[in-house]
This record gives sequence, structure tokens and C-alpha cells, in this order.
Amino acid sequence: MPLHPQATAVLKRMEEDGFRLSPEMTPTEMRGHTIQSQQEAGPAEVGRVADRIIRGPDGNDLPLRIFWPHGAGDGDRLPGVVVYFHGGGWVIGSIETHEPQVRSMVNRTGLVYVSVEYRLAPEDPFPAAVEDCYEATCWVAANAAELGVDPARLAVAGDSAGGNLAAVTAMAARDRGGPPIAFQFLVYPCCDMDPDAWWSMAANADGPLLTRAIMVWFYDHYTGDADRTDPYMSPVHAASHADLPPGLIITAEYDVLCDEAEAYAAQLAAAGCDVTCSRYDGMFHGFFGFDSDMDAAEAAQQEAAAALRAALA
Repeated sequence: MPLHPQATAVLKRMEEDGFRLSPEMTPTEMRGHTIQSQQEAGPAEVGRVADRIIRGPDGNDLPLRIFWPHGAGDGDRLPGVVVYFHGGGWVIGSIETHEPQVRSMVNRTGLVYVSVEYRLAPEDPFPAAVEDCYEATCWVAANAAELGVDPARLAVAGDSAGGNLAAVTAMAARDRGGPPIAFQFLVYPCCDMDPDAWWSMAANADGPLLTRAIMVWFYDHYTGDADRTDPYMSPVHAASHADLPPGLIITAEYDVLCDEAEAYAAQLAAAGCDVTCSRYDGMFHGFFGFDSDMDAAEAAQQEAAAALRAALA
């Protein structure tokens, strides 16, 4: 279907506001531009918020922001917990840029969210972000009592690069004997680092919003000298997708990452994982956070919240 009129209106407004992503920018320029653009959204009220800094895998400071829903701790049963990794191509984005989206999901699910400020490239290329995300997930499981959550009902989630990191964290937990992951929720995740391997990368090369050139810019900053087929970088290349947690993968029709994300869902299903893949036609990469502007984003958040509640009930 054509780009949805509501999507067109949102993209036009972003353009009028001066928002753009360009491979001509430096990482510093793009980070400042993105933060300025995202701060206009007013965050929803949640029950409680707290910041923590834990020790990262390389002795680095690893900031976390913990969001409790209204009523958390009022009942006899502890809530489930979602460890969340923000998007931004492993180069931009932060806890702050994605906080409105996280707060919305906390209220929709009634679950605790732990948002992770993993290290960014190019200052800290692969595998720094992977190791930070895995370390944060292990910390949440080990400190569940302090957080007031049930470690047996732990999910990982993320969008775009964060979806990649959530998928990889689930894989690392399987491979390393880490904490059991009950569910993985991936929003238009990047699953490969080869821009020439997927039809959607060619079909949507000029966007809207996220282009092939910008993705290549992200890849070049993130991967360093590492093998781009490393499964902890490109999970489609894993030798096995068996014994990974069930999940929900959301894709967008007008997204350079649409095809590879759906291929990853097919790999999970073929390996016996209980996975749902939902494509939102007429939508662009990044639509999920615009629930107040687009019916499809509202529907996607509702679908995600229902899946998380069911998985962590």
C-alpha cells in the first residue's frame, strides 16, 4: 500500500521542524540533532523512576534508568521486567531520546522497564554495546529482589539497533548460560550488516527517514575491523537459532530493514521458536514511537503490550 497519510503528515512535520539524518554529519552532530528533535515529546507519568550506575564489563560506568508502573509492589506478586535497549544505529540515541516510548510501554504493560545506556560507536565499537547489554541483563536478574521484580519473568526488548542488541543478548544468554530470557520483543531490528543482501534495502534505499546510505554510515562506525558475519553482530548468521526465547518482531513496510527482520523471524520459527512477526503496511522506520499521531503506532504498541503481558503473566 502507499505510505499512509498519517505517516506522510508526521514525516512532513519532522521535515518542517528541521529534523534530518545525513551521512554527511559527524556522530557528534547527529547526536545533538537527534536529542534536540526528540525532546519535544512530553513523557507520560509512571509510578516511579530511578537512575543507577552499575559496573560495566570493562570496568566502565553503565547507566540504567528504571521505570516502575503505577501500583508496583502493592500486590503479593512481583511484576515482570523488560530490559530495554534504545535505537540509534549504535551511534546515536540514549535513554532520554527513547524515554517517552518506554514510559508509554510501562503504562500499557504494567511491567518494570530497565533502560540501558550502553556505550556508543565509534568511540566504543563492537562488541562494547553487546557486552554492556548482556551485563545489564545479568545485573537485572541478579538484583531482582532489590528491584522488586520476578527474575523468572524477564524479557529483552529494543528498536532498530536496540532490537539487534536485544536479539543478540538473548543469543548470548543461551550460549553463555546466562539468565533465562522469557521473551524477546524486537521492533524493526537490524539483523545483518550487508546492505546488498536484502530487497528492502534496495526498495527503500531513499527512505523515508532512514536510508541505505545512513545505514551504511552506522555499519561503518559500529563494526570497526570485526567480521560482519559475527552472529553477535548479525544474528541471521548464527549457526543455530534453536533454544532462543519466544518473541514478537514488528516491521514496517517502508523500511530498509524490513526484509532482514522478517527473515530473522522465519529463522526463529524454523528452529522451533514461538515467534510472531507483524508487518505494519504504509509505515516507515521509527513509526512505533508516534502512538499519539498514528493509528498504526497505537495498534503496534497495543499488540506489543498484549504480547509482553501474556509472556510475562
